[in-house]
Amino acid sequence: MKIDFEIIRGILERRLQQGDIERLLGGLSDTEKTQLLIRITELVRRTTALVDVANRVSDTLSLDVLFPRLMEVVTETLNAERSSLFLYDAENRELFSRVMQGNAIGEVRFPADRGIAGSVFTTGEGETIPDAYADPRFNRKVDTDTGYRTRNILCVPIRNKKNAVIGVTQALNKREGGFDADDQQLLEALSSQAAAALENARMFEKVERAQREEALLLDVVSSITSEILLDPLLEKILAAATQLLDADRGSLFLYAAASDELWSRVAEGETSRQIRFPAGAGIAGECFSKGVRINIDDAYKDARFNPAVDKGTGYRTRNILCMPITTRSGSKVGVMEILNKKEGSFTANDQRRLAALCAQAAVSIENAQLFEDVSSSRNYNESILRSMSNGVLTLDKDSVISKVNQSALRILQRPEDQMVNRTVGEVFDGPNSWVTNSLDKVLRTGRTDSTVDSDLVLDGRRAVSVNMTAVPLQDLHDKQLGSMLIMEDITQEKRLRNTMSRYMSKAVMDELLEGGDAVLAGASREVSVLFSDIRGFTGMSERMGARGTVAMLNDYFTDMVDIVFAHNGILDKYIGDMIMAVFGSVRTTQSDAENAVIVGSKMMVALAELNRRRAPAGHEPIRVGIGISTGDVVAGSIGSPKRLEYTVIGDRVNFAERLQNANKYYGTSLLVCESTAARLRSPVRMRELDLIRARGMQKPVAICEVLEYHTAESFPHLDEVIFAFAEAVGHYRNRSWDHASRLFADVLKASPADRPSQLYLERCEFYRKNPPPQDWDGVWALQT
Repeated sequence: MKIDFEIIRGILERRLQQGDIERLLGGLSDTEKTQLLIRITELVRRTTALVDVANRVSDTLSLDVLFPRLMEVVTETLNAERSSLFLYDAENRELFSRVMQGNAIGEVRFPADRGIAGSVFTTGEGETIPDAYADPRFNRKVDTDTGYRTRNILCVPIRNKKNAVIGVTQALNKREGGFDADDQQLLEALSSQAAAALENARMFEKVERAQREEALLLDVVSSITSEILLDPLLEKILAAATQLLDADRGSLFLYAAASDELWSRVAEGETSRQIRFPAGAGIAGECFSKGVRINIDDAYKDARFNPAVDKGTGYRTRNILCMPITTRSGSKVGVMEILNKKEGSFTANDQRRLAALCAQAAVSIENAQLFEDVSSSRNYNESILRSMSNGVLTLDKDSVISKVNQSALRILQRPEDQMVNRTVGEVFDGPNSWVTNSLDKVLRTGRTDSTVDSDLVLDGRRAVSVNMTAVPLQDLHDKQLGSMLIMEDITQEKRLRNTMSRYMSKAVMDELLEGGDAVLAGASREVSVLFSDIRGFTGMSERMGARGTVAMLNDYFTDMVDIVFAHNGILDKYIGDMIMAVFGSVRTTQSDAENAVIVGSKMMVALAELNRRRAPAGHEPIRVGIGISTGDVVAGSIGSPKRLEYTVIGDRVNFAERLQNANKYYGTSLLVCESTAARLRSPVRMRELDLIRARGMQKPVAICEVLEYHTAESFPHLDEVIFAFAEAVGHYRNRSWDHASRLFADVLKASPADRPSQLYLERCEFYRKNPPPQDWDGVWALQT
């Protein structure tokens, strides 16, 4: 968080001007000196408040946390009794705040142009109100309801880096006197300081909400597409709609073309199971007949609303969202009417979600209606309809397509008239001729033929992945009637596999999918955790700019993650420019530690190659630090039911990250703990670097530097250095300071850039002058 020191400087210049404090004090009386020192102390307090804001908002992306933190700073800094903070919701044109309501965080909302806060937000100019009750914009009802007495108010806009107003901050009732211009300037500085964090938290909430809504919509779609019976389907659709929009109840009306009526077999919250009315009557009728969505904030103010229904049931309808249900081909199926959003009115986002649900519901309803219409037909039609959740094509005994269901039209992306009454060879030609071959096999043998995970090429370009089953159709006397093709669209499952392949190797992915919930459940596992972090990334990103930074990270992550996957590692997460990879969290093997070390070494080799590719363009080289730790962790799906993440937690995870950071102190690039080194089954060039006691750990741990990736050019005399360094460390731990110093000096002659040897030389010199206690065990306490 960047502190606005220009504002601090301005206050300093106004308070002290430029000059030496001693010189200023020299010509003042004792009273004047006291007053000046009081003003300096106040200035330091206010400057500290800006730093306090930066510290309090830097570690969270939660508005629920930011709101009370910022209001606490404002209240303390301005010596006010209370404060409030409001952000602008552009979608609803409202200002909102988060406050404690009982034991939970609640939300307060009002129109963005209402009251003093609305006026400041609209004009973008801060205001000091010396007497709140004398200002007509002040809402006295709030004081009446709470028993509080508001005397004076300071209200300023919150501006972002683009100088756009994103909200307002208010301070109420200064404890001593009234608010002045300095208070306003300080509150504006505090608000500006907090603006970036508030915008980031707002964006984070929107992304999280979108992810939750997408997951919920996916669950809803999965639920209704698996249902083929009309009554349960309508109940599921309606329950899903009210849940999706957080509404009280709703109704789903289907269109009966024969009588030109809308009718409901399900009316949630109503005892009646049958409601019928003309297809153009009322709000639902207008929505259906005109094919438009209708959003009513106040039902009783709309002339189309019939209050007699409420009177008969005792229910009170506040707001209504009505959406037509129409198939992709434009056929009208019915209307969805959702009542009484639990908080506020239905938003544009609610309309988009309900429209998406209605689009999927139309296909499912149409399929269910078709199934219901032919449920009493002969075995030929029953065989088709049992598979209506998949694409179905029926063919006569000459292999001419006689019927195609909607799912097949959707999968194949072709209109019905281009398929019906054509031979299977005409429809499935070229790269799709494998379908004809499968059908020929069925006609020859009279047996079902299945083809798994094959591609159907559409329009010569796009492809959908399907499981295809060709089935012979026979009458009761086993006489051939024709055949049937059943297509299961597995494109989304394949997409899921492709998505998972971005985080892990195919072998690990297959085991994860095969194990299912058993693998995802929490379990204690021995794993190796690798952290890799770019050194000086903040400075690099500032010098390269946004586009250059993104391009560099994409190149870097591509090379590094490919190495992780090649050795059965899982990409746990990106943390900014940091990579966290885990080996053994899904499938534990004896090679996990070795794979982690190999990955770390290959990362260093790949980084050198990447820097060589970047050099001709004048890019500065990338430097990284890598830490690897091995031990027991808890692995599993962690989070809330709506947002889970498969990850690992435990002190070994923390220690791997600390080892990565320890590279900065030792001047190294790849550090591993002793448990990792002990599990290596093949010889690796490394050296035991130190015995450390990291912060938060009771027992000392040996750490090693892996040097396998070095060449003769990058580390001259490597083997000699490893041998001499080990001998020197031994003398150091035996308190032979002089002997150890000579050996470390010899190492530095062979490799002048060896930072660990230089550190040990400094330690030897220190201990020569300040001998350690008799119980000294050679352990170095790592403080940072």
